[in-house]
Amino acid sequence: MRYMTAQSASAAAMALAEEPGKSRVLAGGTDLLVQMKAGNLTVDLVVDIKHIPGIRDIVPEAGGFRIGAAVANAELREHAGVCQQWPGVIEAAGLIGSTQVQGRSTIAGNLCNGSPAADSVPALVAADAVVRVAGPDGTHDVPVLDIPAGPGKTTLNKAQIVTSILLPARPARSGDAYLRFIPRTEMDIAVASAAVNLTLDATGTVTAARVALGAVAPKVVLVEAAAKAIIGTKLEDAALSALAQACEAACNPIDDKRGTIAFRTSTAGVLARRAAKIAYDRAQGSANAGASK
Repeated sequence: MRYMTAQSASAAAMALAEEPGKSRVLAGGTDLLVQMKAGNLTVDLVVDIKHIPGIRDIVPEAGGFRIGAAVANAELREHAGVCQQWPGVIEAAGLIGSTQVQGRSTIAGNLCNGSPAADSVPALVAADAVVRVAGPDGTHDVPVLDIPAGPGKTTLNKAQIVTSILLPARPARSGDAYLRFIPRTEMDIAVASAAVNLTLDATGTVTAARVALGAVAPKVVLVEAAAKAIIGTKLEDAALSALAQACEAACNPIDDKRGTIAFRTSTAGVLARRAAKIAYDRAQGSANAGASK
């Protein structure tokens, strides 16, 4: 195995493109190194991207924040601006691994690992986050939703790397939330998860929404029918019931020892309903905070 420390995104992309064998990108390494040490993965080239300028930075951009691909989740959770704008994303990032793992793991790595149960991915999709991808032919931007392709798979080719993720500006009177169900109280992966991001008008009516589910299909699911069920409402019981039903209808989970198909499906609807209420309360809180300034 060869190890390379890349000094630029273009150099990393070129090295990956020229490697005839199996290659992997190293940022936090909390998935890659475990897979290699367990003997589940053998690679010919590891490209370390942590030393690329800016890749460990969080910078304001267009009213939102650009998060470098090598920013550790522990750092992300301490960033006051991101915590204020996107608490649901922070909640999701904070569930990735133990305290020790948090010091190395990244939301970009969580996305690129391709797990259907990845915690940060539904929250990022609900936030309408955008990934910046670098390759031999330059960079381009891709919605987070378009990166997962199935269990352990992404739409990135072998020469492409994620360099950053943009969390967009949050409109006034907006809120987001992420919830998951796990069999244990700590250190487990989601049996089902839900993220909701919504915006209210001055009357408290939902004017825009995004609802995303994790661990209930081969990849993250954006449930447009669930969003439509709550737009134009104040999250009355009928709207929340319609939201839950739409989420259940969008599920296509596996049946295993961690949860049956019926359980995962029902749980996804319950979590989406609860997350919507939390996001709604946060949106109302942000409106009140803005009015007091």
